[in-house]
Amino acid sequence: MTILRTVPALLAFAFSGYAAASGFQLLEQNASGLGNAYAGSAAVAENASTIFFNPAGMTRLQAREVSAGLTPVRPSFKFSNDGSTNFSGSTGGNGGDAGSWAHVPNAYLSWALNSDLYVGIGLSGPFGLSTEYDADWVGRFQAIKFEIKTYNINPSVAYRVNDMVSLGFGVNWQRLEAEYVRQTVIPLPAPSPPTTGTIQLDADDDAWGWNAGALFQVTPATRLGVSYRSTIKYALDGGISGSLSIPASADLEVPDTFILSATHAVDDRWELLGDLSWTGWSSIDTVNITRKSDGAVIQPIDAKFDDTWRVAVGANYKYSDAWRLKGGLAYDQTPAPDAQHRLAALPDGDRIWLTLGAQWRPTKTSSMDVGAAYLYIKDTEINNNQVSAGRGLVKGRYDSSDVRILGVQYSMSF
Repeated sequence: MTILRTVPALLAFAFSGYAAASGFQLLEQNASGLGNAYAGSAAVAENASTIFFNPAGMTRLQAREVSAGLTPVRPSFKFSNDGSTNFSGSTGGNGGDAGSWAHVPNAYLSWALNSDLYVGIGLSGPFGLSTEYDADWVGRFQAIKFEIKTYNINPSVAYRVNDMVSLGFGVNWQRLEAEYVRQTVIPLPAPSPPTTGTIQLDADDDAWGWNAGALFQVTPATRLGVSYRSTIKYALDGGISGSLSIPASADLEVPDTFILSATHAVDDRWELLGDLSWTGWSSIDTVNITRKSDGAVIQPIDAKFDDTWRVAVGANYKYSDAWRLKGGLAYDQTPAPDAQHRLAALPDGDRIWLTLGAQWRPTKTSSMDVGAAYLYIKDTEINNNQVSAGRGLVKGRYDSSDVRILGVQYSMSF
């Protein structure tokens, strides 16, 4: 396990940033699918990144393929106060922009052992989140900074049953690191009045999960893909530092995901793609931060997440043998059930994806993909009342929220 813990650091994979998909999920596991809003993700299998979306897709690749990319993500979340209060009254600003640039890298290798059996490995970060407000903002008793990083190593195998059916399976070692910073009320011995201070929770754990998929060549022009990624349960271990020092822990179960995808070649130039995916966010209900000495709950995080759906459509146009143009549209639900349970640490809302991309093939064995996406997030209300617990009321809305994504991916066979 020591080796697994050090591999991500040695590779300098900094998988963090505000998730562009709903909740804190990261769809940006390649840039080649970005131009299509990840429509057809489990059926495309155009490079080794299929290991993440559907390992069965490796049977459509060349004998040996590698793919690597980087996706910068820039969210913007600006809060407008409408009655928030905290321990020191309603003082404090709106927090500035809680979003900032983040970078999501990925790398994959696929290898054919024979004409029907393939193995591969993927390095990715399926979940990530980073929000940070000005330290003196009005909601500082609920959150100043919240960051999640994941590192995922995904060995996989695929088998071609026949010309129509392929199956794939993978295991996932995943490490999660969390950082949570906020202000808190610190009681002092009488007759001194209580004071305030900043505390920081740092916790981490690694755990195992699995993923599986199937690919069906229904007709020469039509392909279907299905894939599933399991839940992963963490027992996060760490401690609170700053104005208080307390060994602490928390249990977290990241959600499972099911994807149904299709691609259809209309003619020798046009290809249509579609995607329907479900994410089991209800695995995250209330996350209790507990004191390790006696198991007492220091702070409950009442997310009360709902399961979500995402639908995406896309199209590819073959301009020439070297160039292919891509476009996509998607609708993505938020797991936040209502304003009362929307978290200042995760000001999430339903989003619409608008995407464009292009693929350049300088040789028969290599390709370069670029993509860009704009995610419109409708204005979201927040009315999270934690006054009785000393964490105040965050009441207002997030205006003109959006996410901008760029991506580049290089793939080659050898």
